[in-house]
Amino acid sequence: MTSGNTTMTRDTILKVEHLSMRFGGLMAINDLSLEARRGEITALIGPNGAGKTTVFNCITGFYKPTMGMITMNRRNGEQHLLERLSDFEITKKAKVARTFQNIRLFSGLTVLENLLVAQHNKLMKASGYTVMGLLGIGSYKREAEGSIELARQWLEKADLIDRADDPAGDLPYGAQRRLEIARAMCTGPELLCLDEPAAGLNPKESLALNTLLNSIRDETGTSILLIEHDMSVVMEISDHVVVLEYGQKISDGTPDHVKNDPKVIAAYLGVDDDELEEVMHEELDGGSL
Repeated sequence: MTSGNTTMTRDTILKVEHLSMRFGGLMAINDLSLEARRGEITALIGPNGAGKTTVFNCITGFYKPTMGMITMNRRNGEQHLLERLSDFEITKKAKVARTFQNIRLFSGLTVLENLLVAQHNKLMKASGYTVMGLLGIGSYKREAEGSIELARQWLEKADLIDRADDPAGDLPYGAQRRLEIARAMCTGPELLCLDEPAAGLNPKESLALNTLLNSIRDETGTSILLIEHDMSVVMEISDHVVVLEYGQKISDGTPDHVKNDPKVIAAYLGVDDDELEEVMHEELDGGSL
């Protein structure tokens, strides 16, 4: 489904307007508006329970928001209202892909096979949903060769080409994270949503992750929206940061702007309004959150 009713700038890929999500008596997200720009890495941060994953679930179709509009602006000019699409349609039509807090690889398949599974839909289409796929003839053969080449390209970018034939479950934790991102990229997304990709990584693995994400942004032009608790990752790679607290936006801007915002400092340190001014002076003197 497409719509031309929402005004978006050419550089805006995702626009969230007045998003609210209620679970019974709990208002998890309250009148949230934000934008992600094309070709940038936008980080969504905030203390535990701020509503970050709920926002992701609304964007990617796992939840239907109580109120609000979520518009995806594709390169070809199509505008998709994500709140009206199923999660499958959001991936296929709107070209939005995501990863989860908990790694969801096919651990018994090889590393390469995990990336081929991500391309299942186009392979089935090329087969004409007939025995051509089983016989490996016609357009299916060409598409299969292209899928293997694409998978190998992403294994190279993720520094996993040497493990292509190993079971995915045998990879170290950080390598599994990179494989999950590479698998998402094999679907050809225009917006990649990453839910805590640096969780549990050691410094070396975090550096490899940063390298991969910068490569995705700089070499493919894919926009990235990520939830992340690791502030070193956020401040290192993000172009734009949005901060949530109790389901509401409290700051929005560049990493430097956000880390020096007294409301953000207070939210992370858990102080009340009476202490805010004192905390602001202390933290600004220290130069970090």
